[in-house]
Amino acid sequence: MFNAIVNAFKVPDLRKKILFTLAIVVLYRIGAHIPAPGVNVALIAETAAQNAALGLLNLFTGGALERMSVFALGVMPYITASIIMQLLKAAIPSLEQMNKEEAGRRKITQITRYMTMGIALIEAIGMLWIFRSGVVNIEAVPWLTPVMVVGTLLVGTALIMWMSELVTQRGIGNGMSMMIFSSIVAKFIPTLIDAFARNDLMGNLVLIAVTIVALLTVIFVVIYIEEGQRRIPVQYAKRVVGRRVFGGSGTYIPLKVNGANVIPMIFASAILTIPAQLAQMMPRVDWLQEVAAFTSGPMFNPEMMAVLPWYAGWGNWLITFILIVFFAYFYTALVFNPIEISDNLRKQGGFIPGIRPGHNTTKYIEQVMNRITLPGALFLGTIAVGTSILFSVTGNGMIMQFGGTSILIMCGVALETMRQIESQLKMRNYDGFFKK
Repeated sequence: MFNAIVNAFKVPDLRKKILFTLAIVVLYRIGAHIPAPGVNVALIAETAAQNAALGLLNLFTGGALERMSVFALGVMPYITASIIMQLLKAAIPSLEQMNKEEAGRRKITQITRYMTMGIALIEAIGMLWIFRSGVVNIEAVPWLTPVMVVGTLLVGTALIMWMSELVTQRGIGNGMSMMIFSSIVAKFIPTLIDAFARNDLMGNLVLIAVTIVALLTVIFVVIYIEEGQRRIPVQYAKRVVGRRVFGGSGTYIPLKVNGANVIPMIFASAILTIPAQLAQMMPRVDWLQEVAAFTSGPMFNPEMMAVLPWYAGWGNWLITFILIVFFAYFYTALVFNPIEISDNLRKQGGFIPGIRPGHNTTKYIEQVMNRITLPGALFLGTIAVGTSILFSVTGNGMIMQFGGTSILIMCGVALETMRQIESQLKMRNYDGFFKK
């Protein structure tokens, strides 16, 4: 591994990409510590600590949300806009046709950017409402501070979009994924120190040992599932052109067990935080408070942990599990098109041994995909719900913040980045990270 890192810095182009990516990540982390004008950071942090529903968003911004910094909205507006565009491409045939052309893809990217800014505007106004106690209005012009705060958050979102696209084009890995990865890692060490500081020396040693064992176990399971594939064999027919024989080779179609990755978790979390956010904006609506408590469990109000039994969040766990399984199948169906794969095989003279080309091939690929999606969906649901149950039993906030979702994102981004570096090294006859 260390030899691969040294070799990566020996290649000038690869070294520039790695250093460029690190520089953008450093700038992103600096911006996460610059507060917006006219805010009281102490009051903002106090409000954020009392609002457990914002924990996941604060984690994805690396603590920028609790400081109301320039990058307080993080990458979530862009991710939300990208997901909406993927749904629209599946529902609107004209968008799907545009996606097949270079000019159309550029236009879709532009629409996604505009949609990101619209979503960021709505979220900025919502954040201003939630953290209104920490905003110091200018006496001469009372409306100026809220306008400056919202404008600052919008500019920060545009900068994040620009920097992430620069990383994707000129750096290593996917820009948005790298931003989320750096945010989670930035919150890891402070949270770890805070968790250990609440125990005595012997408790710290036990906690350290348990944490290390649990992290290594979860990381092993996550990587094992992430790398899991179902390989469908494909054979190509031989073609004689003149004196040359083309085709006749064999390959396979790799179908990932967890094809949806962490998207179902993000979808389910976004839906389940809506009742909690509405309940905090309308505290006098009793039925809304009950719905929020049922869907969010003890996370809706951390003080409930002291009086409620550990199984008090069963409503949240049940709904979370069902939503994750549903969105795993839903998102996989959006991004995976068996009809298109079957048509491409037929056009290229390929076929699956024992399966007739055309409709039979499409049906076979659909059946295989549905079967392998189930264990991936159950894995995601177990990771998410298991983390919440452990938090309810122990009351340790570190478990909730750095549970399955965070580890799944970190492992996925790290593996994808290593694969890109690996491919660059192999092109230049260097040994990579993955040795057989």
